[in-house]
Amino acid sequence: MKYRHLGRTGIRVSELSFGSWVTFHNQAGVESAVEMMAAAYDHGVNFFDNAEVYASGKSEEVMGDALKTLKWRRSSYLVSTKIYWGLHDGVNEKNTLNRKRLIEGINGSLERLQLDYVDLLYCHRPDATTPIEETVWAMHNIIEWGKALYWGTSEWAASEIIEALQIAERHHLHKPVVEQPQYNLFERKRLEGDYVRFYNEYGYGTTTWSPLASGLLSGKYNKGIPKDSRGGLKGYEWLHDRLTDQERLARVAALEPIAKELGGTLSQLAIAWCLKNPFVSSVITGASRVEQVHENLKAGEIADKITPEVMERIDAIFGVKKKDEDDD
Repeated sequence: MKYRHLGRTGIRVSELSFGSWVTFHNQAGVESAVEMMAAAYDHGVNFFDNAEVYASGKSEEVMGDALKTLKWRRSSYLVSTKIYWGLHDGVNEKNTLNRKRLIEGINGSLERLQLDYVDLLYCHRPDATTPIEETVWAMHNIIEWGKALYWGTSEWAASEIIEALQIAERHHLHKPVVEQPQYNLFERKRLEGDYVRFYNEYGYGTTTWSPLASGLLSGKYNKGIPKDSRGGLKGYEWLHDRLTDQERLARVAALEPIAKELGGTLSQLAIAWCLKNPFVSSVITGASRVEQVHENLKAGEIADKITPEVMERIDAIFGVKKKDEDDD
């Protein structure tokens, strides 16, 4: 396993990490979580991602019970969680980043995770109704109290992140240091476009999610939606159109020869492609079975085989032109 600094911070994260979205509680109980997290840890993974909204808090509970069972040395791993959507419908309890929500949110997450602190705390989405200054101050206080060590953003616009950074600098507060954007072969515009400025100027880190585009890039949907897959889960019907889009499926099928040439699977190639972006600190992988953990974590070996020529072939499949071609 290779490790990368989280932006300009002093901590290093495994280039491949493990997340609980969709799977914990919905597809995996504590016993399965222990098995998968142990397999990831044994591969060198040191970063485990969660969020209060995943399975309405149950995902954090599963991870907390798993960590209690595993009894790892706390300094040997990193845990993150994210706050925004909330678990209740009260006017100040959902879809907000106000001070009350953030402080109550981190307290609830720590209780479910059975931890004294999380290493990374994200604002899960931007909140247009709360002044960014209020959010920055609350996150600063949470860090000062030792309930989180670093904070970041998830799916914020570049302008919102820059405003948060400037507010923190102006008041000498703890700055956000990491963004968690979606990044895969189908979703690449923001990470490769709008975000480049503050990556360069502020040394912002990234922990990217959905490298397989909700499983589409694994190839398992090429012949329909399996009943035991994410696309077949209750509550994820919104994925159906995306997972049955014939144009997207054709692009996935066109990747297969490249994956075979490199000695890997489609999943490994898709994850490895994400690793080739120098702005990516860690790619968050997910799994519902321990076998998937072992498969996904071999992506680093495939990344070493992806040459500029291979990248050009992949770009051609997805209709991405080189910058000099765009300028003509």
